[in-house]
Amino acid sequence: MAGKGRQGDVRPVWSRDFALFFVARAVARLGDTMLPVALAAGLLQHGYGAGAVGLAMAATSVAFAGLVVFGGVIADRFSTRRLMIGADLVRLGTQSLAAVLFYSGHVVLWEVCAIGFVNGVAGAVFQPGVASTVPRLASDIQGANGAIRIAESAAQLAGPALAGVLVGFASPGGVFAAHAATYAVSALSLLLLRLPPLAPGSRPTGHGGGSAFRADLVEGWREFRARTWLWGVIAVWCVYMIAVWGPSVPLVATEVVQQHGPRAYGLVNSALGAGTVVGGLLALRLRPRRMLRAGAISLFAFAGFPATVGAGLGVPAMAAGAAAAGAGMSFWGVMWATSVQTQVPPDVLNRIHAYDVAGSLAMMPVGQALAGPAASAMGADQVLLVAAAMSFAIPVALLSVPAIRGLIRADAPRTGSGTEPGVEVVRRRECSDKGGG
Repeated sequence: MAGKGRQGDVRPVWSRDFALFFVARAVARLGDTMLPVALAAGLLQHGYGAGAVGLAMAATSVAFAGLVVFGGVIADRFSTRRLMIGADLVRLGTQSLAAVLFYSGHVVLWEVCAIGFVNGVAGAVFQPGVASTVPRLASDIQGANGAIRIAESAAQLAGPALAGVLVGFASPGGVFAAHAATYAVSALSLLLLRLPPLAPGSRPTGHGGGSAFRADLVEGWREFRARTWLWGVIAVWCVYMIAVWGPSVPLVATEVVQQHGPRAYGLVNSALGAGTVVGGLLALRLRPRRMLRAGAISLFAFAGFPATVGAGLGVPAMAAGAAAAGAGMSFWGVMWATSVQTQVPPDVLNRIHAYDVAGSLAMMPVGQALAGPAASAMGADQVLLVAAAMSFAIPVALLSVPAIRGLIRADAPRTGSGTEPGVEVVRRRECSDKGGG
């Protein structure tokens, strides 16, 4: 079975190789959280408006969301480590070019958008390999995901502040140069990384033409559809992005800034980041037998983020709500990532992860685009209260699906015949038998 290859060898979380991967992810995340500050400050400084900033960011998002599924197929056919290193080197070059443009004062919007588009393509090639790398580095996959989540959360707290300092003491070009350096560190860490060999039957094929590529794409979709818990979560998550996350982020920002000032929003945003660190720490300690059920329960906490702002509560209450929301989202994220990485056979994991990422992100721009018209029609506070109500409805929807709430973690000891209602832990391995994993 596919699970034996991952559970047979005991590999502690903090090995030399996982530490290198940890550094690569943490440093790259630090750079990514600096980028919005650099784009906003740099483009505004050169006479562009908020629309130009959004367009530059959208260029990256569109390329990433549109191509990540194809990136998953490529990652399953070739060496993921080499692909990730190559993607980092591409982004090292593009961000170095951006630094030169901003340092020289030659800032043209279409050039900045083109750089962002190339970054999105590189990200689409890089991201699918992340899912399959973690199980190859540590047998304690949940612990590894928890550690990475904590590092990324800490980077998200520090990145914007560091970018602000660099803009103040240097220039936006300095932030782009620092961002390029983070990709250099990531590429070097991955270069020094030594991954254990793939399990028999799950090696990348790397051959065949367009027909083979299409066949791999179709196979990935078939494997995705074969797991009710997987596509069920993604379907619910699309609603979540439209009704909760999409409108909450921009409307919370505008409401808090207008009512309490930018410092208050900074405090609320920092509380959200601190909560994600707490959620990661909880995910390191708690080992629920039914991970998705536990993760769905933790999502109830997100309601505190839009509810406190929509109800017009004070800054301390809003910060507390944001912290609870961050903890719930972070805990869910670790439970979800670990479930995908342990329940899906290695030979299709990159493609499945790509479908997961694409599905999770597809509806976020829709929710963000609808936030403004909805706020104009109903009032921002009412939209946020609706988002809070939907924050309760979403986990209820997840828990109402037997395949989601009943999924047993892959490393849990089996009891009886292992055919509890709603549990697909046996069926998922049947799907992988044809792969020889």
